[in-house]
Amino acid sequence: MAYGLEQFCRDLTALLHDRGVKALPQIAEKLQRLLVDPAFIAATFNDDTPPGKRILFHDPDSDAYVLAHVHKPGGVGKPHSHGSSWAIYGNVLGFTDMTEWRRTNPEGEAHTDLEAAERYRLGPGQARAYGPNLIHSTEHPEKAWVIRVLGTNLEFVPRYRFDAKKDRIAGGAAAP
Repeated sequence: MAYGLEQFCRDLTALLHDRGVKALPQIAEKLQRLLVDPAFIAATFNDDTPPGKRILFHDPDSDAYVLAHVHKPGGVGKPHSHGSSWAIYGNVLGFTDMTEWRRTNPEGEAHTDLEAAERYRLGPGQARAYGPNLIHSTEHPEKAWVIRVLGTNLEFVPRYRFDAKKDRIAGGAAAP
C-alpha cells in the first residue's frame, strides 16, 4: 500500500504530540517510506522543478514543517546548527554528503574551532534525524531532491552559523 504525504503528516503530528523530540528516530523511519513512494515523488518533483525549497506541510500545533528542496550540483553548505530546533533530512534523488561537527574550544571564546566528528552519505530512500544544536553541513555534488522536516521555521530561531574567515574548521573524520 502506498504511503503518501497525507499519511506521513498524520504520523508526524501524532508522534510529535505523543513523544516530542524523542520521536525523531521514528519520524525518520516514516520519512524513509515516503521518500520511495512513486506517487509522492511524481507529485512533488520532476526534472523541471527549479532549485530552491517549497513548503509541503505546516502543522500549526507543533509548528513542524515538511519542505521539498531541489539542490543544484556542486552545492556546499557551511557548518551550522538549527539552534533549539531539530531537523530530519531525507533524499529522494541523488545524495547528500553530511558532516557532523564537534566544537573543540569553549563556547565563551569569540571564535569557534570545529573538527569533523562524522562524515557519511544519505542516498535515495535514506533519512536521518538531527537533534537541537547539532552542528552539521551538507554537500550536493550532483543534483538532489531532498525532503527536510523541521521543528519550526528556522528564520526565527537563533542558531549557529560559522564563518570560515574567523573560525577554524578542521577536516578530521573519514570521508563518505
